[in-house]
Amino acid sequence: MRIDMHFLGAAQNVTGSRYCLDSNGFRFLVDCGLYQEREFRKRNWDPFPVACGSVDAVLLTHAHIDHCGLLPKLVRDGYSGPIYCTSATADIVKIMLLDSAKLQEEDAAYKKRRHEREGRHGPYPELPLYTTDDAEACFPLLRPVEYRQPVEVGKGVNAVFHDAGHVFGSAMLRVSVKQKGAERILLFSGDMGRWDRPILKDPTVFEEGDYIVTESTYGDRLHEGSETIAEELAEIINSTLEAGGNVIVPSFALERAQEVLYYLNQLLMEGRIPRIRVFLDSPMAVRITDVFEQNPEFYDKEMKRLVRSGNSPFDFPGLSLVKTVDESKAINEVLEGAMIIAGSGMCTGGRIKHHLRQHISRPQSTVLFVGYQAVGTLGRQIVEGAKEVRIFGENHPVRARIDQIQGFSAHADRDDLWRWLTGLKGPPRQVFITHGEPETAHSYAGFVRDKTGWKVSVPGYKERAVLD
Repeated sequence: MRIDMHFLGAAQNVTGSRYCLDSNGFRFLVDCGLYQEREFRKRNWDPFPVACGSVDAVLLTHAHIDHCGLLPKLVRDGYSGPIYCTSATADIVKIMLLDSAKLQEEDAAYKKRRHEREGRHGPYPELPLYTTDDAEACFPLLRPVEYRQPVEVGKGVNAVFHDAGHVFGSAMLRVSVKQKGAERILLFSGDMGRWDRPILKDPTVFEEGDYIVTESTYGDRLHEGSETIAEELAEIINSTLEAGGNVIVPSFALERAQEVLYYLNQLLMEGRIPRIRVFLDSPMAVRITDVFEQNPEFYDKEMKRLVRSGNSPFDFPGLSLVKTVDESKAINEVLEGAMIIAGSGMCTGGRIKHHLRQHISRPQSTVLFVGYQAVGTLGRQIVEGAKEVRIFGENHPVRARIDQIQGFSAHADRDDLWRWLTGLKGPPRQVFITHGEPETAHSYAGFVRDKTGWKVSVPGYKERAVLD
């Protein structure tokens, strides 16, 4: 028995997820993600470490760009095999890749204009990493599969997709590899969610696995409890309405926006907040919400009950799904009594910046953060207490109330990850800790090692492992 595994991404960092495996002369990838961290972005431009045409299949865990965003480059450079994923992921991937390609094209055009003005050339090509045509070329290769249904992906290799509880359609993978009468079970956590979250089913727990590849994004900490989200949200909304302002929510288009709508719907049904106008001002979030509504089989029991009873969180009184630019501009006339949910989640672009410009200096309004804010982003500046911020080239004093609800995390924390691992009835041959910053990944690796005595490692970028 020999399986070669090559760690091509998410190795001691949290983006660019990509693992290449070779067995029985068959080569497949688990995920093919874009690097989004500034210090690693140049890797997106590097040639693939293996010939793209030599890859026989791709198994995709979910639709976040750091897991699927390099597929257009893979296909353009020669890949023509199937891309296996859940049906919801297939639908959302199309939305995400087209948006990513548009951003690549816009960024390249901007750099070219800037360099021409400055009379110089930058260190990277003034061409997009890939185009919308490259993104669309991926779509015919998408092969939707159902949870818990075995798929023969290649010679001696079978895969089963299971609920990951992370985002809509996300999956963990159980991969079975057979050689000469022997079998090895490989488990890939993908990005793992949390138990008892709205809309989604809980993460799947496995009883057996020989080799485990697990994320560790929050492997060194515990999340604040999600049981207070509704209470915190109600207080923020009620106090802002009393002050005569609006609640401005920077939000990611996939999962976070829909989860906020879920809690708003709950508060309205329970009478804990008054009727409020809610604007989902993100074309991408609106399209993704359509995917949610078209795939009710992915809902958990409570969400199915809400929909059956006519209380869908995506169709409550006062909710407006904003699509056009004119509709978005019209929101500026609404100065009180509303919640405006818009992207991007870290305030780095998109329609949220227009709403921030309108409200960041209004003491009556609240800017509510419901997601992580990376270092260097406008969102991070605001949550860290900046007295003044620059938006569209102009300085704006920060006078609005700034708040943050910490319980909105789609990633498992240390105890969630540990709960998943300890579902195993026996020790695995090896555990690989990935998708975490170096300090975090090593911390979680030490935690698991101390608790179990198992063989645990934290692979580095381009490191190889032989599984026997």
